[in-house]
Amino acid sequence: MSSRIDNRKTLFAAWRQPRAILWTAAAVVALGFLVALEIAVRHYGVAGPITNQAREVIFAPKSGPLLYASMALMMVVLTWRERFIAAGVAVGIDVVFFLVRWIVGADMMFGNGALWVLLGYGVIALTRRTGAERVLLLKGVGLGLLLVAGRKTGDAWLLITWKTRPTVLDQYVATADHALGNPSWVVGRMVEATGTVGTHVLEWVYIQLAVAAVVVALYQLRHVATERRFPGHHLVRTFLVIGLLGPAIYMIFPVVGPVFAYGPGASGTGGVQWAVADLWPHTPPSLTAPSQMTYDDLTPRNCMPSLHTAWATTIFIHSRKGPRALRIAGAFWLVATLGATLGFGYHYGADIIAGVVFAVTIDAALRSHDRGWDRSGILLVAYGAAVFTALLVSYRFVPMEMARHPWLFGPLLVLAMASVVHIYLRTTRLWEPKLAPAQQLEPQPEMV
Repeated sequence: MSSRIDNRKTLFAAWRQPRAILWTAAAVVALGFLVALEIAVRHYGVAGPITNQAREVIFAPKSGPLLYASMALMMVVLTWRERFIAAGVAVGIDVVFFLVRWIVGADMMFGNGALWVLLGYGVIALTRRTGAERVLLLKGVGLGLLLVAGRKTGDAWLLITWKTRPTVLDQYVATADHALGNPSWVVGRMVEATGTVGTHVLEWVYIQLAVAAVVVALYQLRHVATERRFPGHHLVRTFLVIGLLGPAIYMIFPVVGPVFAYGPGASGTGGVQWAVADLWPHTPPSLTAPSQMTYDDLTPRNCMPSLHTAWATTIFIHSRKGPRALRIAGAFWLVATLGATLGFGYHYGADIIAGVVFAVTIDAALRSHDRGWDRSGILLVAYGAAVFTALLVSYRFVPMEMARHPWLFGPLLVLAMASVVHIYLRTTRLWEPKLAPAQQLEPQPEMV
C-alpha cells in the first residue's frame, strides 16, 4: 500500500514540473483543436482527422513511411533492445495485414504495424510505467502521434480552405511576382527540360518532406534514451507549429498557385476553364490590373505562405549542427523542395520569400520561449512578424507598383527576407553557450 502511495506522489511531482505542465497543456489544446476540426469538417459531409486516423488502425494508411517515421520518433525514449522488439512487432503486424489484404484484394499499403506499436506503448506507459518513466514514455508516444495527427489536421484544414474561400488572390501574387522575374515560369521550364528523371526525384523529395524532418529530429533526440529527458528545442516543435499556424494564413490570403490559376491544374483539380489563361510555364502573364477570381471547390488555397518551403527551411536550419552528411542532406532537401514548389507550379516566388520569413520567425519564437524571453528574442520575433505582415500587405495592395519597378522591389523583397535570416543567425549565435577556455597551468620550478 505504501509503495502505491509513493508511486502516486512521484507521478504527481513529475507532472508538477514546468515542462510537464507545458506538455500537458499542449496535449489538451491539440486534442481540443482536433475535436473542433472533426466537427467543422463533418459539417461538409466528410470524415475528420480523428476518424481518418482511427480507420488506419485496420484499413490501409494514407502514408506508411510517415507512420514508421512517427514510430521512430517515439523510439528515442526506448533502449536499443526495446527498439528492436518494437520494430520487429511492427513489421510482423504489417506482414499479416499485407497477406490478408492480398487475399481479399484490398488496397495495399504498409504502416498499420507502426501505428499499433505507437498505441501499444501508450497503453504500456499508462499501465506498466510509473513516475518520471511514465511521463517520458508518454512524451515519446505523444510526439509520434502528433506527427501523424499533423498530417490529418493539414488535410482537414485544406478542405476548409476550398469550402470557405470561393475566390482567390492569385492575380495579385502573380502581378507582384513580376518584380522577381516570374520564377515559377522559369523553374517550370527548367524542370520540364530535365524530363521524367528530374520530375520523379523532385516529386519524391516534395512528398517525403516529413520523413526527412524525422531523420534530422532523430539526430537531435539521439541522447533522450540515456539522459531520460527531451531537449528544450528541436525540429519537431517548429515543424508542428508551422503546420498549425500556416493554414490560418491560407484563410486570410487564399491562393491556389500558378499551375492552377494560369495552367491546366494538377492532381485532378482545377482546369483551363477556371484559369485566367493556359500560360504556365511557357508564357509569363501580361501586366494587367489584378482582381479576385472565382475558383473551383476542390483545389486547396494553400500557397501563401509556402509551408513546404517553411518546413524545408527548418530542416536546413536544424541540420547545421549535425555531421557533414546530415548538413549536405539538409541543404539538398531545401534546394530540391524549392525546385519542386516552383517547378511544379505549386507556388509563386512571393510565396517562397514569405515561407522563409514565416519559418525563421516561428523557430525564433520557440527558441526564445525555451531560453526565456528577453529583449533580443522579443525584437527578433517582432521584426520577423513585421516583415511577414509587410510582405502580405504589399502583395495585396501594391502589386502593380512592384511589377512596374522590378529593379527596385525585386531586390527589396530579397533583402527583406535576407535581413530576417541575418538577424536570426546573429541573435541565435549569441544565445549559444560559450565554452570556457581551458586553464593553462603555470610552469613549476624543477625539483632538484
